[in-house]
Amino acid sequence: MKMALRWYGPGYDTVELKNIKQIPGIQGVVTSLMGKLPGEVWTDEDIAGIKAAAAESGLEILAFESINISDDIKIGTNKRDEHIANYIKSLEAAGKAGIKVICYNFMPVFDWTRTDLWREREDGSFTLAYNQDIIDQVNIDDLKESMEKMSGGHLLPGWEPERLERIRDLFAAYKDVTEEILFQNLVYFLNEIEAVCNKYDIKMAIHPDDPAWPIFGLPRIITNKEQIVRLLSTVDKPHNNLTFCSGSLGTNPANDMVDIIHAAKGRIPFAHLRNVRHNSATDFEESAHLSRDGSVDMFALIKALHDTGFEGIYRPDHGRMIWGEKALPGYGLYDRALGAAYMEGIWEALEKVGM
Repeated sequence: MKMALRWYGPGYDTVELKNIKQIPGIQGVVTSLMGKLPGEVWTDEDIAGIKAAAAESGLEILAFESINISDDIKIGTNKRDEHIANYIKSLEAAGKAGIKVICYNFMPVFDWTRTDLWREREDGSFTLAYNQDIIDQVNIDDLKESMEKMSGGHLLPGWEPERLERIRDLFAAYKDVTEEILFQNLVYFLNEIEAVCNKYDIKMAIHPDDPAWPIFGLPRIITNKEQIVRLLSTVDKPHNNLTFCSGSLGTNPANDMVDIIHAAKGRIPFAHLRNVRHNSATDFEESAHLSRDGSVDMFALIKALHDTGFEGIYRPDHGRMIWGEKALPGYGLYDRALGAAYMEGIWEALEKVGM
């Protein structure tokens, strides 16, 4: 089991590696090549550069999050096989560099979505929040302008800006893509990359959809236990795994996340742990990691990971903006450092008490 922190890389992240190194328990970072578009090849030289940057601060790269998958692969266009061939080259480069875990998602058009990047909480901190009523009022024709307005001009970390520039074309391309078509395209992708993953012992760890329900009429296929179990059983191979994310699955109170951890036992090489607070059936905000600050029992989740023999990578996920910090939304230093210490404390207690 290794604790990591998400780092966006030189020129993109406001948090310095030397400060990450000072967080007790942190053994490395998970990162990506932010300048690469989905469908482009990650080269040996690209990966060597970012590995060297981490190594200078005494940190290793524990996983890539993410080598993003192009919409052509998700939709199944005539460019799909070309983009999969490029993805295989990227996996080859990652494997040669010793990277064994790749976190990715299969969400159409959008990655994780929030309607507010700076909601002020009662304690004076600022956090990411989501209100379905706001989403329901957005006109697709004005989506680019609406999303920029909601985010205060800041895209969510991990979003590729070019997606918003061609948003209407993307929605048109997904017009006939059902949940079943999207699922089968994911299965096709996983089968095509199996050989290179086996060669380098790479575990592909799919990230749940966030929020855990369809938005803007687009299909979503990794939102609950049934969908996760279906994927793991359909491609029942060592390279097909789950990134367990409590913040994504926890957006839907109906998800029993302890049950999901047990259902995916042995297939979780990577875990994102964060808390969310449900204010209503349509509104949630991200809270401090502490269980009683949100609606998620963080102790129960970490205990479930411990009980199922989790030996992978885990990290504190999104944090609040506290103590006047200015950083990428959700990715400041201070609150994530508190979350890391809290999680490490729970794990140490479980180990010592033998629960």
